[in-house]
Amino acid sequence: MAKTSEQVVRDFCAAWTRKDIEELLGFFTADAVYHNMPLVPLTGIDAIRETLAMFVTPAERIEFELLAIAATGALVFTERVDHFEMMGKRISLPVAGVFEVRDGKIAAWRDYFDPRPLMG
Repeated sequence: MAKTSEQVVRDFCAAWTRKDIEELLGFFTADAVYHNMPLVPLTGIDAIRETLAMFVTPAERIEFELLAIAATGALVFTERVDHFEMMGKRISLPVAGVFEVRDGKIAAWRDYFDPRPLMG
């Protein structure tokens, strides 16, 4: 039985705790677009891999805490707090995310957040 768009996104968010970049990339279509606002959108698995590595590799621990989720068809909205432990420090980043799911995979992922906690 095919997963709903909401379940795909829930599974993706849960997968971050395992810190497996290849597993995370497996959630995306080959032509997926990942856009952290207001940075330039990234298109394709290779570009997404490079950016995920910047977050995953240095982190000792990662958790995407889902506060709310709503889906309509292929569109899934999330309110999250993304927690990263790096160099003994915990960074908690409130995020609003929008996902578009196509054929059971993420075709687009847009995150809206204040980057100041990452810079501090």
